[in-house]
Amino acid sequence: MSLTDKAIERIRELIRTGALPPGSKLPPEPDLAAQLGLSRNLAREAVKALAVARVLEVRRGDGTYVTSLQPSLLLEGLGGAVELLQGDSGALRDLMEVRRLLEPVATGLAATRISDAQLAEIKSHLDAMREARDDVEQLNAHDAAFHRAVVSATGNESLLTLLEGISGRTLRARIWRGLVDTRAAGRTLAEHEAIFAALSRRDAALSQAAALLHVSSTEQWLREHLSVGESGAPSD
Repeated sequence: MSLTDKAIERIRELIRTGALPPGSKLPPEPDLAAQLGLSRNLAREAVKALAVARVLEVRRGDGTYVTSLQPSLLLEGLGGAVELLQGDSGALRDLMEVRRLLEPVATGLAATRISDAQLAEIKSHLDAMREARDDVEQLNAHDAAFHRAVVSATGNESLLTLLEGISGRTLRARIWRGLVDTRAAGRTLAEHEAIFAALSRRDAALSQAAALLHVSSTEQWLREHLSVGESGAPSD
């Protein structure tokens, strides 16, 4: 472990133990360095690294604060990382596999907790998807909103942030473009309709099964699409 890593770990330990709770202000740099038993340069580097990770927030002219440490904040970098993996076929397969493991279970859980208002929101995105059958941009936007609303109904912010992160806007658009070009978008819309119907019945098992069918279908399409690209034929 480098000295900077040690400095980062010491600040994290202060946060974990409650010595620096969410929203609290860190001591001035000289005091923080002395408290950690480190040089000011190391303390400064550690603060910079934790600010990038959204653990700390540097407010110019005011000082450095511990953030809210909410999952949506700490995990928001995941989506950016996924966007950088678009050219890595193996990574995309892995991400789809993770989605297949998480999203159906999340959908089943949503069925047991979803409110009428949340169902209405999901239906609005489904209706918008039907109306935008040939518009990849709109399909992509409402597809993402549809799934976000479903997982949001679980009330689990960590799960929502993870699933949003691994889905990736670029990957979604790539899939929808391929589905529209191959006239398979109608089938995928039907899969969304099946998810909504199961959620409307508050049927957890059926909702999970419908989501599993949808994600597995998308995963299979992506695997075939990537295989074509790897064989040398055009991938889009």
